[in-house]
Amino acid sequence: MPTDNLNAVAQLIHGAIDHGRIKNAIHDILESMGENPDRQGLKDTPTRIARMYAEMLDGYRADPTTLINDALFDITYDEMVIIKDIEFASMCEHHLLPFFGRAHVAYIPRGKVIGLSKIPRIVDMFAHRLQMQERLTRQITDFLDEALDPQGVAVVVEGLHLCTMIRGVRKTDSRMVTSAMSGGFLKDPRTRAEFMEHIGRSSSDML
Repeated sequence: MPTDNLNAVAQLIHGAIDHGRIKNAIHDILESMGENPDRQGLKDTPTRIARMYAEMLDGYRADPTTLINDALFDITYDEMVIIKDIEFASMCEHHLLPFFGRAHVAYIPRGKVIGLSKIPRIVDMFAHRLQMQERLTRQITDFLDEALDPQGVAVVVEGLHLCTMIRGVRKTDSRMVTSAMSGGFLKDPRTRAEFMEHIGRSSSDML
């Protein structure tokens, strides 16, 4: 696990996004494609795109300390905690096209648990950056590992990537699955198998 991961995340917090530079860049891109950036349909496009990037990439400006806040609770519980089917959307750093899907997160507490809503927020904090799915999966794992000091963390991410769906190989149904694990999930095949069995069940099977 990387040292001082929480501090490293905190160092990524930046000021407000530079809307002016993005708008100018999009204006130039439109011109370079032979379009007229001042025609009615495109006149406000640079502004819309700047706002879109500010929304989709707000993970750079997320404060991990504020995100966790006071949502760590002391508890005597040492069984698996799983939050599955966490929807996310991110932006591929190679083509600046979206990828999206679901994340499944589990941890085994060591005296502390985190509030239920915080894990989807942690997923979003890392997803809302220019990303590779492999890195996203590892960052979620490492962050929870350091924040909770649990007996183990497991994360599986399933993603659909527009860069392979609408360009290149153009395979619309191909999914990428990545996983990262630590502690008991990494060392104990039975623990890992239990996690994979849980996330493989449909929600109707559990009700």
